[in-house]
Amino acid sequence: MTATTQPSLPPSHDAAVQQAESPAPPIMDRPKSLAATTALALGAVGVVYLAATHGVKQAGLFALGIGLGVALFHARFGFTSAWRQLVAVGQGRGLRAHTVLLGTTATLFAIIISTGIGFGGVVPEASVDPIGVGSMVGALLFGIGMQLGGGCASGVLYHVGSGQSATVITLVSFVVGSFAGTWRYDFWQETLPSFGSYSLAEDIGYGGALVVTLLVLAAIAGASLLVERRRTPPPVAPVPTAQGLARVVRGSWPMWAGGVVLAVLGALVLMTKGSAWGVTSAFALWGAKVAQALGMHPETWAYWQDPGNAADLNGALLDHSTTLNDLGIIVGAALAAAIGGQFVIQRRIPGRVVAAAILGGFLMGYGARLSFGCNIGAYLAGIASFSLSGWVWAVVALVGTWLGLKVRRRMGLATPAPGDGVC
Repeated sequence: MTATTQPSLPPSHDAAVQQAESPAPPIMDRPKSLAATTALALGAVGVVYLAATHGVKQAGLFALGIGLGVALFHARFGFTSAWRQLVAVGQGRGLRAHTVLLGTTATLFAIIISTGIGFGGVVPEASVDPIGVGSMVGALLFGIGMQLGGGCASGVLYHVGSGQSATVITLVSFVVGSFAGTWRYDFWQETLPSFGSYSLAEDIGYGGALVVTLLVLAAIAGASLLVERRRTPPPVAPVPTAQGLARVVRGSWPMWAGGVVLAVLGALVLMTKGSAWGVTSAFALWGAKVAQALGMHPETWAYWQDPGNAADLNGALLDHSTTLNDLGIIVGAALAAAIGGQFVIQRRIPGRVVAAAILGGFLMGYGARLSFGCNIGAYLAGIASFSLSGWVWAVVALVGTWLGLKVRRRMGLATPAPGDGVC
């Protein structure tokens, strides 16, 4: 008897779908030794220098910034991409990572603020901002700008650290926009209608506010799953990754893991400096310092006459907590990118990309000043502090995301692939 060979059957539909949803990640490059050594040296020297000249607190804030940069890069934690994916194709993976970050941060903030736990006598304070026409205009501008500039506030910093030259242009324009937003700041915040501030924690206590916030976040995550089932978005493109324990050091991390790490580091920032992690107030300060060096007098503007802002403007940059966090993020992202073999400096930048980076950076900077912060200082810190302003910022910035995608097409720019998970 001769054996008969069964014809090979095509893969089942379920198997094909599963394969399509789980494409193999790209091969990871070798570590970039020179870039990694440089970033590590910068980080170590920075911590030692700050500890010796500005104190342990400032050194700690810089070190926490390095940790934030490592986590942002290794998790490719995107705010811009998460909202773009949601609006463009209904992909909710990034939004669900946001709910993990927000829920974990809110839990830690509730414990820290309600008990007053801080390092060195620091008293942590919640980030509760007023809601007004000016702040909503700012959130809308920020949402548009981050889709043009190729990243949010934290995303711009970690992109710069990983060698993306186009984002340096966005950062410079971001600084200019942030500084411009301090001019006539009183018009936006005092002349235009304002509806005051509201804290859920002040109404029902931190325990009750946390329960309500977690339930809302769970509902948002569930709704994102329902949207995915109806719209069947394409899978998120994988990024190069190591395997086993090496993945902890070289990446890439799951976004949910990045969200947890970012929440813990953000809580440590709160305990160290007494206020939530922010990004863009440093950009406004950098711009003001440069303006003074060029002979301008921003100190006469209402924004810089506020006692806290005036103290920052008259003080040294390395005494500014947010500046130290931001510089640390750049160094940490450079270190993570180099160890992961992903540190690559771009040499050619198309003209349209440059134009979008300039416009997007300016809109984000100006918008962040009007709305009391960015995706970190207004959105993350606001919601985690149980402030209604954080939720309003998120809704308005989401509308700005939709508008920003339309502006990209008007400028002849290709919309990033819906499956692209990078911020």
